Amino acid sequence: MRIHHLNCGSLRTISPLGGPSAPEAAHRERPAVCHCLLVETDEDGPVLVDTGLGTADLRRPDRRLSADWVAYARPVLDPRESALHQLARLGYEPRDVRHVVLTHLHRDHTGGLADFPHARVHVHPDEYRAVTDPSAAHHRHSVDRFVPAHRAHGPQLSPATSDGHTTWFGFPGAARPQGLRAELLLVPLPGHSAGHAGVAVRADDGRWLLHAGDAYTYHGELEQTPPLAHPDFEPVQQGAQTDAAARAETLDRLRALVRDHSDEVTVFSAHDPWEYARLAAVNAPSHGGC
Repeated sequence: MRIHHLNCGSLRTISPLGGPSAPEAAHRERPAVCHCLLVETDEDGPVLVDTGLGTADLRRPDRRLSADWVAYARPVLDPRESALHQLARLGYEPRDVRHVVLTHLHRDHTGGLADFPHARVHVHPDEYRAVTDPSAAHHRHSVDRFVPAHRAHGPQLSPATSDGHTTWFGFPGAARPQGLRAELLLVPLPGHSAGHAGVAVRADDGRWLLHAGDAYTYHGELEQTPPLAHPDFEPVQQGAQTDAAARAETLDRLRALVRDHSDEVTVFSAHDPWEYARLAAVNAPSHGGC
């Protein structure tokens, strides 16, 4: 297995909030990112974790992403950042991607689905239920955020399998994507969306990566005491979340995970550019940067 960290969509430039003791690199302004993973496997082929912005989004952002979202997020719109182009540089065709695993179904995570129309799209069963069952809690909210342009091609949504008892480092309700042999789990991190989940991937060295999606958006929320949210991200969190209390509990659990298991798990979020820069620069065999 080889894991690549991909930025599939640079967004507005944000300023760091680190104090004087922070490393020099943490003081630089950086564009926010759409942090995705490419997991190269022998049996499953290339597996994408989240897809960022797609090629069609970059050509027609106002129509596909909404003018209001574009005005706030200020995407750079560089086609070279799309997952499609980045996988092509690694020698992959769109049909080679048979599996996509999503933290949730919001526009900055689903834009690339149309570039891989033959892929099976795995989501946590709670997220699947929220967008497919009109009687589910937050159904209308969930459907509105899974924008029509990203589902017009009829993506093959597939709920991961959960027995309700599987835990991952104490997180209950972990679910396994169907048909994947790689050691990969969808771990519920509720609050941001109705079925928001982290994607846990076990690398060849035995360590885990946890893509925490939008459970948090700035490393200060996990690493600093008291937790420090970023003012450029927080309005988006407040507007998108389905359950503020659940999101606060998720953050408490993630802080405990980082505190107690940092030797076993590396946690990162979808949009923090300093986390992305740190992880993409790692050149160990199990964590290739791209």
